[in-house]
Amino acid sequence: MQVSLIDIGTSKGIRIPSSVLKEMDKPKSFELRIEEGSIILDVVEEPRQGWGQKFKDNDNTLLIDDTLDADAWDEI
Repeated sequence: MQVSLIDIGTSKGIRIPSSVLKEMDKPKSFELRIEEGSIILDVVEEPRQGWGQKFKDNDNTLLIDDTLDADAWDEI
């Protein structure tokens, strides 16, 4: 299936057809990663899994991976 980039405010996005989401049981959250020049979306079943315990432990480490190079998006 081919999709095009669309403008969303100052960002870019793609539309995922509802028929595709229905096949996937309507996921709410995805993990995005880049592999060999391709954008990969993986469904996240429980997006905040483990966060409650981290807050209870007063652990100040990052809960969300911040390794995505935002500067690379300017080239898209």
